[in-house]
Amino acid sequence: MVADDQTVVREGLVLLLALLPDVEVVGTAADGEQAVALTDVLKPDVVLMDLRMPKMDGVEATKRIRAAHPATEIVVLSTYSDDESVFAALRAGARGYLTKDTDAESLARAIAVVAAGQAQFAPQVQLRMAEAMTEQTRRPGLPDGLTPREAEVLVLIADGRSNAEIAKGLHISEATVKSHINSLFAKAGVRDRAQAVTYAFRHGLASA
Repeated sequence: MVADDQTVVREGLVLLLALLPDVEVVGTAADGEQAVALTDVLKPDVVLMDLRMPKMDGVEATKRIRAAHPATEIVVLSTYSDDESVFAALRAGARGYLTKDTDAESLARAIAVVAAGQAQFAPQVQLRMAEAMTEQTRRPGLPDGLTPREAEVLVLIADGRSNAEIAKGLHISEATVKSHINSLFAKAGVRDRAQAVTYAFRHGLASA
């Protein structure tokens, strides 16, 4: 099944998939709610899932489909490959992650691999996952339960960056930055950015 809110992308994928051996498109969805509802009826082996869709995004749709239909595997096919998108999709239960510039051969391979219960990721996604694991290894025992991403945001705050600059630098939305800041402030027990900067220097997360 194909889930994408852009008609031209959705129809293009259907045409492409029709050319692949051993692949049958059983349905299409234009938003996350429709993807969940159609999965209940069609029970596809694999769903190609876009992330940014109206009514319900691909992450939430993936989470609901995986909870209700654990035999249905999800391959995310998205324009975005930033950390927030990738790790949110994986936490929701996606087994594969490709970007929309992928070629037909890679798409066919991903569908086959994921249908067999294994994982398949675009090269740039694999690289970022490896980098994230390396970052966590290099930064064991962050204080007060801070996550690696919250620590990154804190370091950028200590560097004098605004929310907009942090969002641009980490390729995430300003709303996500604010969410990370609220969380790290609560964990660190600080009330404002000035206290956050002091906290960062005190715990060796920032240097002059």
